[in-house]
Amino acid sequence: MPATNEDLHGSAPDKSEFALLLIDVINDLDFPEATQLLRFARPMARKILRLKKRAKKAGIPVIYVNDNFGRWQSDFRRQVRHCLRGESRGHEIVQLLQPEEDDYFVLKPKHSGFFSTTLETLLRYLGSQTLILTGVAGNFCVLFTANDAYMRDYRLLVPSDCTASNTGAENRGALSLMRKFLKADTRPSIKIRLPPVREKKRRN
Repeated sequence: MPATNEDLHGSAPDKSEFALLLIDVINDLDFPEATQLLRFARPMARKILRLKKRAKKAGIPVIYVNDNFGRWQSDFRRQVRHCLRGESRGHEIVQLLQPEEDDYFVLKPKHSGFFSTTLETLLRYLGSQTLILTGVAGNFCVLFTANDAYMRDYRLLVPSDCTASNTGAENRGALSLMRKFLKADTRPSIKIRLPPVREKKRRN
């Protein structure tokens, strides 16, 4: 059934079969295991940045799906500024991956990007059927989001070099689960075929 308002009052003007999700990359990494995660998250962030640039050239919308860190008065732009502070352990990653003006964002209260959020509504208006999932942690929030996406019949791409967990073994285990049970394509990002580069339509 067609949507009554097809672009959410101009807030979702893009249309794309694909959508790129960056999960919990805006993160101050203020938890005990952060040092472990950083070892893998730094190279992951560089791979995500390259993939994001490719996606934007192809007209694929980019959606930041980010935890609200238990702060129910969260504001996404304020979170970005907070995580960019020099004393934030995640500031290098946030500096690389900070959102641009035409990116979308969804704040989530729990592990899955779909649980009690507007993500499904946004994806419906964008017309997306294939989701490219990236971010941290591969064995928690990426896995939970992938599971909920699979139950909603989305096709899944989870590039193996664009997710990170506290250990390599945990990340490989999560990717194996997604590949086996969620039918996810987990090939490295450089091998993902995106739609041809197209000029993005101007917003009215």
